[in-house]
Amino acid sequence: MRVRPARPGDAETLRTTVSRARETTVFGDIGAPLLDVSAAGIREAAVGAECCFLMEDDDGPVGVAIAHPDEDGVEAELLALWVHPEHADEGITETLLSRVATALADRGVERVRASVPADQPGAREFYRAHGFDRRALQRGPGGDEAIVVASVDAVG
Repeated sequence: MRVRPARPGDAETLRTTVSRARETTVFGDIGAPLLDVSAAGIREAAVGAECCFLMEDDDGPVGVAIAHPDEDGVEAELLALWVHPEHADEGITETLLSRVATALADRGVERVRASVPADQPGAREFYRAHGFDRRALQRGPGGDEAIVVASVDAVG
């Protein structure tokens, strides 16, 4: 498998991959929608993000990670982290997360944050295991969300 920067032209291929996984939205381990997988949604995310990586095997994409630094450049939001269900537990999530953290650090970003549904203990544990700590609890479109944050050095 190989990791490479994702480009807006990858949108249709990724959308097809997600569709074949019988998903209509990119879901991470946390069980909440992370990315609109319409071709337009992926294209928009890839264009808007400075750190967008795709993991591929010979059959096409098996994972994607998208992050975007805030305007001040100190912190970035992890917009999407998805791995095809057939490739769960192969270390792809960790590889993508590490690649994003390295790219953010290269840009001078110090921290990365993510939103995690409060009722998803598996998601909280995933992020905790990868160096994230809870910063706040807020009301999101799908209910309460924990905002978690980590130093890019701790994640990468």
